[in-house]
This record gives sequence, structure tokens and C-alpha cells, in this order.
Amino acid sequence: LDPDRNSLQIDIFPTNLLENLIVVKTATAEYPADFTGGLVNIETKDFPEEKIFTISAGLEFNPSMHFQNDYLGSEGSGTDWLGFDDGTRDLPPLADQPDIPTPINPDFTDQEVNDFVKSFNPELGPVQDQNFMNYNVGLSLGNQKTFENGHKLGFLFSGTYKYTTEFFDDVIYGEYQRPGSPNDFELVRAYVQAGDPDARELVLEPGRSGKLSRESVLLGGLAGLAYKTDRSKFKLSLMRLQNGVNQGGRFFIDDNGSAVGKSGYTADSYNLDYNQRSLTNALLGGDHFLGDQQEWQVSWKISPTLSEQSDPDVRKTAFTLNSGRPAFEPGNGGNPSRIWRELEEVNLANRFDVTRNLQMFQRDAKLKLGASYLFKERDYEILFFDLQRFGAAPELDGDPNNVLIPQNIYPDGVYYYQSGNSDPNPNEYNSTVNNLGAYVSSEFELVPKLKAIAGLRVENYVQRHTGRDQNFAISGQGNNLVDEKVLDSFDFFPSLNMIYGMSENQNLRVSYSRTIARPSFKELSFAQILDPITNRTFNGGLFPFIEGDGTVVWDGNLTETRINNVDLRWELFMPGAQLFSISAFYKTFDRPIELVRIPVAQTGLEFQPRNVGDGQVLGAELEFRKSLDFISESLANFSINGNITVVESTIEMSITEFEARKEFEKNGETISQDREMAGQAPYIINAGISYANIETGLDFGLFYNVKGPTLTIVGGGLTPDVYSEPFHSLNFNLNKSFGENQRTTINFGVTNILDDVREEFFTGFRAEDQYFSRFAPGTGFSIGVNYNIF
Repeated sequence: LDPDRNSLQIDIFPTNLLENLIVVKTATAEYPADFTGGLVNIETKDFPEEKIFTISAGLEFNPSMHFQNDYLGSEGSGTDWLGFDDGTRDLPPLADQPDIPTPINPDFTDQEVNDFVKSFNPELGPVQDQNFMNYNVGLSLGNQKTFENGHKLGFLFSGTYKYTTEFFDDVIYGEYQRPGSPNDFELVRAYVQAGDPDARELVLEPGRSGKLSRESVLLGGLAGLAYKTDRSKFKLSLMRLQNGVNQGGRFFIDDNGSAVGKSGYTADSYNLDYNQRSLTNALLGGDHFLGDQQEWQVSWKISPTLSEQSDPDVRKTAFTLNSGRPAFEPGNGGNPSRIWRELEEVNLANRFDVTRNLQMFQRDAKLKLGASYLFKERDYEILFFDLQRFGAAPELDGDPNNVLIPQNIYPDGVYYYQSGNSDPNPNEYNSTVNNLGAYVSSEFELVPKLKAIAGLRVENYVQRHTGRDQNFAISGQGNNLVDEKVLDSFDFFPSLNMIYGMSENQNLRVSYSRTIARPSFKELSFAQILDPITNRTFNGGLFPFIEGDGTVVWDGNLTETRINNVDLRWELFMPGAQLFSISAFYKTFDRPIELVRIPVAQTGLEFQPRNVGDGQVLGAELEFRKSLDFISESLANFSINGNITVVESTIEMSITEFEARKEFEKNGETISQDREMAGQAPYIINAGISYANIETGLDFGLFYNVKGPTLTIVGGGLTPDVYSEPFHSLNFNLNKSFGENQRTTINFGVTNILDDVREEFFTGFRAEDQYFSRFAPGTGFSIGVNYNIF
């Protein structure tokens, strides 16, 4: 569960209800200070120009994923098709109590222990099934009414339902280490979770990989109401998104006992997990024009949001195979485990803006000022249980769904559930954010053709945390925070944008801004979040890590990153929305946050967000949109577009990281104090060719995207760095409208035409790259229809 993954799918908004979709690349004072690279502003229509009533439906087929007979399914619940669990996966009664029924707890009888175990769902692994293809349906409508006094009342509504399934039969998760000798270059396999359990000896060979299935349901609704007078406009919109994802996995685990910190075992592993997320948002706002010439504009917005995420009953069952028969062995494959994770977050965003049209230097100008207030509160909890035995282990057949049969449950058998939750719970926290901001900005012409936008924003940001670490929960000797400030900053964020009009269709822009990147709730916590499928653990940034000799590797003081941005852009505008521009940019980062592998956790696969040394980014961008009519008039409906960005990034390593890398330096290798930044691709290419003919209602296009090799996880010392491999995405879209007023539109699409694979690799000096993860999404074919009833 990634509690900070709150991305919003743009395609939930029908295009006929969108007013504007604006991409902002340059920070100004009116935007929040955590503007770290770009902002997408989506505005829905208030008043449809004409009555809208549209229905749509679509299908998508991927030959490598759909109608697969070895798809991994599960029984699930009766409402999974709506994107939420009906209670089937709820935490059983008594399970959230400090004392639960176990054979070693004298407060409970044998029958109570038996009943307690039976209150858990006995399904511990996926079952073989056949999946269906993807499909979606949608509906949108809107209209407006004009009253006798000229006032208008408008409304809109949109509903969407999307069902998708994915099946990967070639999944690989790996862990590799650097060899200790300076003369050994090839990386050492420490742990691989991949291959087909029925062909274990082929686990590392191509094509013998793990299986992972995913079924997703997205249910969304958007409703809006707007009222407009001569000088005011009021808007109320409500949005609800519900998403449920059911996953099943089957892997063979090979743990290499000769690697550092590894016990050495093989296991068959089975996973079941269900994630449900919901987002409920309301937006109430108004725009008012005041003054004789309506030279004043006052805007206000109030927007509360409730986000809920839940992982109910995440199940992992691994049969250790060292003894020649399936068995549960702590320290190797481990005992069957179950996890419940719950998150609830409340956001209240408010802003007030005033714009005044005036004269400066005897030319038209604008003065903007405003204030904002953002409140966030998050509650998060993880509960863990594992299966224990009281007596000699029964014979197991390797089927996870035969483990909790009645004769195996205590007292008839030996199995019972033990709580892994300390009291207080170290994986429970409450965090709040209060962010009060204000700004002033002015847009004016210094001299003819030279426009300036100068502004200053100020934010007072306070984040508080209530939580504790494992040491305190167990012994009372560790860290325990009670509504304590973990971030408290008062910052000024100046910005200056200069635009020189070289001609009617050419501009030269120069800009400077100061922004900030703050750690998320999850990053600024003590939480330890296990991904049962990969066996990898995320550790919150408040955890300090200390070497055995007392050396402090990480002090637990995760803090924000302050960024300075300088941009230079030349742009040429041509008829028909054609564009050509060249940009250069430079950014400096004060202690950026990166996800690093924890070097002292050699027996586990653990990661942590940390501030690293200061960094900088230097880059250039080329962007163009051009019709092909310059070749021939017959190609006037064809156009090409592209965006090419090249970047050089550097980070100054901390002394700890530098020394850890030097310890494993190889002969012929020279490790410097600097390296590239995590998450920053050295190049990004977007390109496309498209055709559009409004008269015939036909448009189609071929679009390509790729990012260069990117450092995704920072290693150092024993553990190598992890890089993502370029994924060459080539997609085709076609739309054709038919009938009276082109009311019916058929669309067809092909995704991942090149059948590329998503891969991440461990890399080392003069060493062959080794898998960190691998997925093959396959090629998808989709067809859909939109019908405008009126």
C-alpha cells in the first residue's frame, strides 16, 4: 500500500465536459510553493454551450493478458465488481484487541482459540481461473437554463465504470550484491523471486518467471452546478472515485546462502491482496467582478477532500522446500502471514484571490494578491498476524488453501494465529499539516514589448506527528512523538518572469523562482510498510540507523528540499496552433530526498527516504508542433509534434555514502564525490504524427515516448544502484465520427506496439546488469464508441 499515491486519471473526465487543460511549467507566486516541475490545471465546463447527453462504451484486448487459463483469481467479496469489499475481508472480532485467543493465553479456552482461527478466511492463496478482457462504460450530460433577468443556471454530470485485468507470467524480482574483492566484478545473486515452482531448476532462465494477476475496478462520478449573474459566478462540484484492485501472485523464491546476510533456502510463495481506495471531493467557489469597469475580480474556493485507502487481509503463504517437502520455517520462507492496513486522510483547501486591472508606467497592468490555507490530517494503522503451531507440524501438500482445513486448527490440529502487534503499535500514526500562505504579484510592461511578472509568496508550514518506533513499542526506550513538530518552516518564495516580444509571433522568456519539495506523511514517519509480493520494506524517514560501532548512518531528521529555478525560453508561434521553442533550465537542490537502500539491513530488503547532498540539474528542451503543409498542400491535415529534453544532473554524496562506495571500489574504477540524481532521466523524448479532418470527422495519430536510463534506488557499499531501463512506448489512436452532426464516434487504439518490457536493473562496474524487477505489459487493442444523443 502506497498511502501517498493519490494520482488522478485524467480520462475519467469526458472531453466534452472539459473547459481547459492547462500545463504550467513556470512557477509564479499565485501557485503553491511545492511547485517542483509542473502543474496541470483541469477545469470542467460550468455552462455547456448546448445540451449534452453522451453515452460511451469500449473494449480492450491484450493477447498476452486476457482469456488466460492460468490466471490467478480468488473468491473475493460480493461487491468487488463495484470497487470495494463488502466486509468479507474485515478484521475478525477480537483481532484488534491487545490479547487474542492463543493456546498460550490462559484467558481463553481451546474452543475459543478454534473459533478465533476459523473466523479468518481460510483462503490463503490464489486459485487458477480464466480472466476476461477490459471494458468500460460512461455517461455524461449537461445543460443550462437562461432566466428572464439574464442569469444562467447550468449543470453537468459524468459517470464512468472501468474494469481491467492484467496477467503477467514473466515477473522477476531480484536482489544482488557487490562482491567484496576488488578483482571480482560480477554481481552476486542474493535473492530471486521469480520462477515457475514446477520448474525450479530453470528459475533464472528466460521465460521461467513468476506469475502476477491484477483485477481493477474504477467507479467514478462527477456532478457540477453553476449559477451566473451579470457580475458573479458561483460553482459547486462534487466528485467521487472508488477503486478496488485484487491481486494474486505465485513465485518461486531462491535465497542464496553464500550471499551476505542470507540464510539460504528455496520456497514456493503465494500471495493474495486487495486494495481499495476512495476519494470524495467537494469544491465550492465564486468569481465576482467589481467596480464601474469591472476592474476588480475576487475569487474564492473552499474544497474539502476525504481520502480512504485500505488493504484488508493481505495474505502471504510461503512453503520452505529445504527439507524436501513443503514446510513453514521462520527465518527462511517464514510462517503464513496476514496484514490489515487502514488509512484515512482529510484535506481542507481554501484560497482567496484578488485581481486588479490598473495602469503602471502608463500601460495596462495587473495586480494580484491572495491567501491560502491548507489543512491535512492522516490516520494510518497496520495490524499483523502470523500462523504459529503448537505441536508437531502436520504433513503439508503445498496447497495454501489446504492449510486451514478443520483438522489442522488447534486443538484438533496445531495451527493458531499470533498477533505481531506491539502495544502501543509502532505502525500506527497520526499526522497533521497546517500550511498558511499569502502572495502578491504584479504583471506589467517595463518598456514596450517587455512584460514582467514579479511576485513574492510566503508560506508558514507546520507538520506534527504522533507515533513511535519499534524500540519504544517493545522496550519503552526508543523514540515516541506526541503531536510533536517534525517540520516547522517560514519561507519566502520570490519569482520573476520576463517576457520580451521580439515580434508579433516571437517571445523570449527569462524566469527565476524559488520552490520547495516537502516529505510526504509516509516519508516523515516511523512506519515500516512491507510489500508482501516483493518482500521489500519501506521505512519511514524518522528512523535513525546506526552502525554496530556506533557510527550514525542516518539521524532520522528528514527535512524539506529548497530549490532555485532559472529558465530561458525562446518561442515562435505560427498559424493553426503551430509552435517551435527552445529552452534551457538550471536548478539547484538543497538536500534533495531520495529513496536509498539501507546498508545496515543486510538480512532484509529495506529502503528509506533520506536527504542526500546538494544537487543541481542543467538541461535543454526542444518543443515543436508543425503542419506538413510546407511539404505539400495535400498534407495540410497532417502534423508532427515533439518534445525532446536532455538533462545532466549531479548530487554531492554524503561522507557515509562516499565511504561505503569506496569500500567496494573495484580495480580500474574511480569513485568520485558526485553522482547523478535519483529519479532524473538523462533524456525524455515525446514525438508524434497525427491527422485531423474536421469535415470528415477523422483523426488519427502515432505517438512515441521514452525516458533514458534513470537511477531509481540509490545503493552504495554492498548493494548496487538500481536503474530503470528505457521503455519505448509506441501507441496508435484513431477516431471517426459518423451520421447526422457526427453524433457517433468510433475509436480504435493500439498500445505498446513495440511490445517492449518494463525492466529495472542492478548495475555495477564491468558487471552484467541483473534484474531488480521485470514486467511485460504486452500489446493491447481497444475499440470504443461514443454516441451523442443530443
